Amino acid sequence: MKQEQQPASEEVTEVAPGVLRLQLPIELPGLRHVNTYLLEDDRGVALVDPGLPGEESWTALGARLDAAGVPLRRVHTVFVTHSHPDHFGAAGLLAETSGARIVASETFKTWFDAFDVQGDAVDDELDDTDPNLPWNLRAPWGSPLDDTVPQHRRAVMDRFRQALAWFRPPHPSLRLADEDPIVLAGREWFALFTPGHTEDHLCLWDPTEGVLLSGDHVLPTITPHISGLVEGDPLARYVESLDRVAALPDVTVVLPAHGHPLTDLPGRVEAIKAHHEDRLEVLGRLSDAEGWASVPTLARRLFAERNWGPMAESETYAHLEHLRRRGRADRRETAGLLEYRVR
Repeated sequence: MKQEQQPASEEVTEVAPGVLRLQLPIELPGLRHVNTYLLEDDRGVALVDPGLPGEESWTALGARLDAAGVPLRRVHTVFVTHSHPDHFGAAGLLAETSGARIVASETFKTWFDAFDVQGDAVDDELDDTDPNLPWNLRAPWGSPLDDTVPQHRRAVMDRFRQALAWFRPPHPSLRLADEDPIVLAGREWFALFTPGHTEDHLCLWDPTEGVLLSGDHVLPTITPHISGLVEGDPLARYVESLDRVAALPDVTVVLPAHGHPLTDLPGRVEAIKAHHEDRLEVLGRLSDAEGWASVPTLARRLFAERNWGPMAESETYAHLEHLRRRGRADRRETAGLLEYRVR
């Protein structure tokens, strides 16, 4: 079992000076928990990535805070590393309950921003025919952004609405640009803009104690998803961001959003880069066998069947676009679908 697939532990552990780790339950592809970090100072605490919206996660967060001896009213800051729901989902409700500020990237944006609603009004705005819902949108490569079959959409919407009862759209009161400082746990940290996994991903670097809060940018035993929905060449931007964090001086511990702390940051970065180089080589071999092929066709050859779907297609598209932008692949459109041939 990969570290990121392990169930959430109920333990609260100190993982760096002034930093506690709380694990909250999630059920997402390849993930069973999210690490929420608690940074203590004389004013109270900051929480990093407070988990999904929903009763189970909210109850677990309360229990972990109780175990740490931290009442909700002591939470003064909620820091969100990026715009995926297992990271921002409880941020709005936590801020509403505790009075905390929300801090995120200057480019932070969620899917809910399309509705321009506040609080409980989110639920009133949603129905399964809304053009902003994923299954009503098409990806840049031509496929639907969601493969939920019509007869299952109502059940998906019902579960979605249950989660929304515990959700408030997060509205950051402080947005950080690259290298902006912020004082947490009684010392100065720096926001590092690290795109690739999302357009708005931030890591937090503490040069005093040598701590890197890496979010989903660097994970210990799986490679973060590279989204084809990020503009430009997300794989190139991701690799550049990896090299940047690997070059940080004197990093003694990396605290990821999933899995356990790691200490060899340069080594892990090289392993992740090697994985993507291997993917590019495999795509070349697949293209030799297939000739011109659509993104879904190549994704189904590149990924195991259990992983087929929009996420696999998104990452395949990101790799194909990386090759095309470097003159190593050609692209054409056939019947509304993009097709590629790797040279």
